[in-house]
Amino acid sequence: MLEQPFFGRRLKQLRTERGLSQAALAGDGMSTGYLSRLESGARKPTPRAVEHLAAQLGADVSVFDEEAAGDSLSQALAIAASLESDETLEALERALVADAGTDQDPPLRWQALWLVARWHRRHNRQERERELLEELVALGERLGQPALRVRGLAQLARCLRARGEIALAAEAAGAAHRLAREHGLAVPDVAASLLALVSVESEAGRLADARAHADELTALTADRRDTLWAEALWTGAAVRVRQGDPEAAQALLDQALAGFPSTGGLDLWTRLRVAAARLHTQKSPPELDTAERYLEQAESGLAFLGIPALEQEVTSLRAELAFQDGRFADARALLDRVRGAAPQMTYRNRARLDILDGRLLIVEGQEQAGLDRMRALAEEAQATANIDLAADIWRLLAETLSGTRGRS
Repeated sequence: MLEQPFFGRRLKQLRTERGLSQAALAGDGMSTGYLSRLESGARKPTPRAVEHLAAQLGADVSVFDEEAAGDSLSQALAIAASLESDETLEALERALVADAGTDQDPPLRWQALWLVARWHRRHNRQERERELLEELVALGERLGQPALRVRGLAQLARCLRARGEIALAAEAAGAAHRLAREHGLAVPDVAASLLALVSVESEAGRLADARAHADELTALTADRRDTLWAEALWTGAAVRVRQGDPEAAQALLDQALAGFPSTGGLDLWTRLRVAAARLHTQKSPPELDTAERYLEQAESGLAFLGIPALEQEVTSLRAELAFQDGRFADARALLDRVRGAAPQMTYRNRARLDILDGRLLIVEGQEQAGLDRMRALAEEAQATANIDLAADIWRLLAETLSGTRGRS
């Protein structure tokens, strides 16, 4: 007879992996109350119960052996770490769920949470990413490891920023930066905290703070030629755009574009080109041909990445290009394509879609509807501390009204 609590943990793991409820697993031959007590370790399994449960699972009774079971979370983590794919990370998440509450190996669980959260981030599943990161931050605090705490807080800040929760993001990013400096952590950890902090400060309209921290970040990574270096330059460029200095922004972004190869990471290589395309649309006057060239390069990377959120961002940027080029029908068609595909975007990119919709309503002759839409968006951005976004919305509204009335 298998001993508790191992049997209960193994039983719950097998049930969870198969997506079965306790009632479905118990079937007609066992009460759910008895099954619940088995899973909790409160009752020892009888040979008859083991045979019944194995049959319900479609497995041999040996599936409950400790040798056969091994350490499921560690096995799933080893597989996912050596070959990251949707399939291996889905399996790792199932193992995390089954392992919940066992407290067998907290550092192992932290690493698994990190990988699965990063996977959800790539697919822009922000709600689930946030849940995992909140557990990861709490686990890092319990482990008392400053580096783990900083990494968790920095990623949580970036997730919260993507969701538009700027006040909470600023709190997490500030805590990460303070911890990294207080404990003299390595450059990657300090840089990660700064990346999160600068982006949040920019969104909140604290541009002087953002510029100071962006300069600290670029100085910190100046001797590198890796992902951190490229992201530091990109971040510095974004701050300068918001300060109204697109030429300085382009100088920084050009360094990253020239110095970071696709072999360093196709995801970032592609995103840098999307950022460059957006920068050239924001110039006055906009440089649409250059933006188009960068978008074509980005699309060559998208063909290999298969990231729906990034594909939607590129399509929405094409819609903005069409709008700026006066091709309003094309802009509307592209916008409708993105919205019809259930957008998987950050808060700011979803807002851009809604802003474009408002601008299109105005030029399509529905001025009041467009005005109401953009005012509501600006008020929402202000209410959630997205000050920089709110300012952009008011500016674009004024430009759109001026252009429409100038054409009439």
